[in-house]
Amino acid sequence: MLQNDAYAKFLPTSAKEVKALGWDYIDVILFSGDAYVDHPSFGIAVIGRVLQAEGFRVAIIPQPNWRDDLRDFKKLGAPRLFFGVSAGAMDSMVNHYTANIRLRSDDAYTPGGKAGFRPDYAVTTYTKILKSLYPHTPVVIGGIEASLRRLTHYDYWSNSLKPSVLIDSGADLLVYGMGDKVIRDIAKCMQNGFNMNLLRKLNQVGFVADDRYVSKLPAEGVIRLHSYEECCRSKKMFGENFTHMETESNRLEQTRAIVEPTGDKYMVINAPYAQLTTEELDNSSDLPYTRLPHPRYNGKGAIPAYEMIKHSINIHRGCFGGCSFCTISAHQGKFISSRSEKSIFKEIEQIKRMADFKGYISDIGGPSANMYKMGGKDLALCKKCIRPSCLHPRPCPNLNNSHKPLIELYRKINATAGLKKAFIGSGIRYDLFDERYGLEYLRDVIVNHTSGRLKTAPEHTEDNVLKIMRKPSFKLFEKLNEDFKHICKREGLKYQLIPYFISSHPGCTEADMQRLSQKVNRLNFHLEQVQDLTPTPMTLSSVMFYTGENPYTGEKLYVARNQDEKRRQKSYFFNKPKR
Repeated sequence: MLQNDAYAKFLPTSAKEVKALGWDYIDVILFSGDAYVDHPSFGIAVIGRVLQAEGFRVAIIPQPNWRDDLRDFKKLGAPRLFFGVSAGAMDSMVNHYTANIRLRSDDAYTPGGKAGFRPDYAVTTYTKILKSLYPHTPVVIGGIEASLRRLTHYDYWSNSLKPSVLIDSGADLLVYGMGDKVIRDIAKCMQNGFNMNLLRKLNQVGFVADDRYVSKLPAEGVIRLHSYEECCRSKKMFGENFTHMETESNRLEQTRAIVEPTGDKYMVINAPYAQLTTEELDNSSDLPYTRLPHPRYNGKGAIPAYEMIKHSINIHRGCFGGCSFCTISAHQGKFISSRSEKSIFKEIEQIKRMADFKGYISDIGGPSANMYKMGGKDLALCKKCIRPSCLHPRPCPNLNNSHKPLIELYRKINATAGLKKAFIGSGIRYDLFDERYGLEYLRDVIVNHTSGRLKTAPEHTEDNVLKIMRKPSFKLFEKLNEDFKHICKREGLKYQLIPYFISSHPGCTEADMQRLSQKVNRLNFHLEQVQDLTPTPMTLSSVMFYTGENPYTGEKLYVARNQDEKRRQKSYFFNKPKR
């Protein structure tokens, strides 16, 4: 018998929990590289709850042991419809290794922060095991690892190009981007059995096809890429593939499939769904999450990633910043989907009822703190646009970047009974400030929503590097710094502005890092938020790192590739280059 009915509030994770629910079958079994936290910030919980809301019986196997007799993969048997596989909230290789490819000693998504509870290339490892045990049961892969590896990609950890994860893993279907809409359709398509013809008609999925299928696709509805083999032979062709993919993904309305040959097979990536409406995003956000780790972890230590976000609220999805090194637009999309105030305040009330809530919300934010309810003024113009960023090289004149809705939302939250303070922990895009409300917004954040340290990300100081990063001039950060100091002096606050910087980005030389160090020292900043670049799959930065050039312009770039060069660049954050 289970200890109490607390387990029944979660999706089941064991045979005992399934039996306690009285189930004689399971529709979908989800495997995840993360511990199971029933919170809307954890993708596997969202997918599970979405399917549950549609009436499907869903179980979750978190962090299965792949090194023993595989009992975790066998304990619930085969589901009626399909297995779902995700590496978790991070690419497993980013999770495992530092930028200098040293194994990390901890894992924020595991109880006690312990490392070693997920494999390298987790999606591929889990899928191969499931396919060997249950060859006739479909496997659907998703999450950020599958999403960003859906086509030929540069893998920093093996220093090589890898084909689509569909090829490596042997999965039947791939979901890219945020899957809470497409997963419903996949489950419904499989209600009467596995029918690949139906599944291939869905948006936002990828699959392996043969020449006969591809030859029947209408020419005007397809973007044909260079093959995996051609990319391996030619870095230029790999760069061209990326520009085609990114350009298509930047469209408001995407209708064409992307086809990439690999051997005698073809990767087919169907166009995505339109961005979620407010109502659709609310529906996913309002599901009956317990907002807690599963009771199976009681006494095993805190889950660091959960402790960081358990009292936070995500108010929108998407980011139109388009930074070269960032995966958000490739996964969540460039266009913003915002939640309604009703949904946000419903979540606030739920947080207030949590046993450990002391009156403080840790973050009212999203991929970027200040993009709530922003977008194009004239959507007809947005439909013609293929820019990767609405802010770079300069803010789009069609962008409605008014901070008024955010200011009004913050003030309503401040007036909520039972709250002492709501912090803004997400990064603020200071290049997004509008003339009418920008300074007012900054003051509101500093005075009412900061704990004493406001974090922001200039990333670098040198314009030649910032241009490649798709970030604004450092002059804007210097203005932010002056405004910050002025507001703090006027309000009698002894607060700090904490800048975040990146070293070893393509195009960045040791001389650039030396100038960064000099400028930062002149501003009296003692850096603590710094990072050596990790080239992540499906980012412009990773393509430039591998090819040594900007694929859009053909400009040759210096790249600090070996670990000695990378260490030397990072040492300038601390003023003393290592020789």
